[in-house]
Amino acid sequence: MTATDGAIIVGVGKFVTAIVGLLMGGFTDNFYKTRLGKKYGRRHFFLFIGSPLLLCFALMWISGLGFWYYLLTFVAFDAISTAVMIPFETLPTEMTNDYNERTKLSTARMFFSASATFLATFIPGQLFKVLGQDSPIPFFINGLLFAVIFMLAMFLSAYNTWERPADEVVDTDGDDTGKNSNVLLDDIKAYISTFKIKTFRKHLAIYLFSFTGKDVYNTVFTYFCVYVLGLTATVAANMLSLSIIGVVMTVIGGFLMIKFGPRWLYTFAYSLMIAMLIAYYVVVKVMPAHIILVLFIISFIYQLGRATLEFTPWSVYPFIPDIDELVVGKNRAGVFASVMTFLRNATAALATVLVGMFLDANGFVKGASHQPLEAQHAIVNILVFGEGGLILIALLIALTFKLNKQTHEVITDEINRLKAGGKKEEVTDNTKHIVKQLSGIDYAKVWPKK
Repeated sequence: MTATDGAIIVGVGKFVTAIVGLLMGGFTDNFYKTRLGKKYGRRHFFLFIGSPLLLCFALMWISGLGFWYYLLTFVAFDAISTAVMIPFETLPTEMTNDYNERTKLSTARMFFSASATFLATFIPGQLFKVLGQDSPIPFFINGLLFAVIFMLAMFLSAYNTWERPADEVVDTDGDDTGKNSNVLLDDIKAYISTFKIKTFRKHLAIYLFSFTGKDVYNTVFTYFCVYVLGLTATVAANMLSLSIIGVVMTVIGGFLMIKFGPRWLYTFAYSLMIAMLIAYYVVVKVMPAHIILVLFIISFIYQLGRATLEFTPWSVYPFIPDIDELVVGKNRAGVFASVMTFLRNATAALATVLVGMFLDANGFVKGASHQPLEAQHAIVNILVFGEGGLILIALLIALTFKLNKQTHEVITDEINRLKAGGKKEEVTDNTKHIVKQLSGIDYAKVWPKK
């Protein structure tokens, strides 16, 4: 298939699963009202039934079948994984209200994520080395292995975590019946209302620009090594496997998150990545004698930034529903996870399609051992200027980010005060200021009356 064919499969799959993700948020938030939700939990019910279905990941790696088979299997897996990940992403918010404890939970999650990222780049490289770069067999073995890993990891996560009991999940306005006149319309309004939260808007922009930039890197880095620098796919895979540093950086990131806050982490990560993208560009222009050694050094430093990039947004996310809870009077973590996942899938789909079309438009030849000069220039431009521009935008927005341990404590203290029967008129000026700063809404308009 052409690069565009592959991009369309991923693009269509991401679009369909973006819709699934959008629907799952409100559905899981309100699932506690059902008999199954009360018995198994509004989040854990989906984790348990979804974990064995994740084995379908292996199906898309069977070789020799047509475009529609790969499209359907990709859509099936992505839809199932999204339906599972939405409730999974709410667990830190469900399990504790404490900033430090949530950060530790997110750090533990991202520790395993970083470990899996390393395996997902290291193992394919070893399979290519043993079974050859042109064989479909290593792809299937890799797909089957990670399908089993994903299934077991999700089941163990579900078995060893907890969530708020159903009797504690009651809206501030007393509406816990779920008897809405139009559930779908209410869900749509809920998704749109998340954009009223100023901190969430900034968080979303930082997350989408930075992760889309990372997607661009993952899409073209092997092409960059093979077609621009004349190296092998195994060398490229080994460089990508330097993501193992993410395991260490995740642990360090947890401490830095508590001590310095997310803005510091964002600035560190994005500045480092931009500097290394410039270094890649210099390598292309200079072509140093010990090019593999130079690339390993650059890639190692780049992965320090990338690991921090992946850690920070999902460590910030659990605190945002608290800001929203102060505004609307109820916890809607699932809705926020849905909006993030929906827009993430949408931007990932768009980026993948655009990269594939850009390569085809610049003379990229499928299956060729060498690419024309125009295609090589396109690969370099996508890597350096495409990703670099996206990361730069994320950096500029991150510099204005205000949520941290201190401001979050003000929000949770005010929620607890109001839940205990405190009067809004007794709020301090500092609390008023921080509520407006984080939510973008005047204090007088938050916390609806019961």
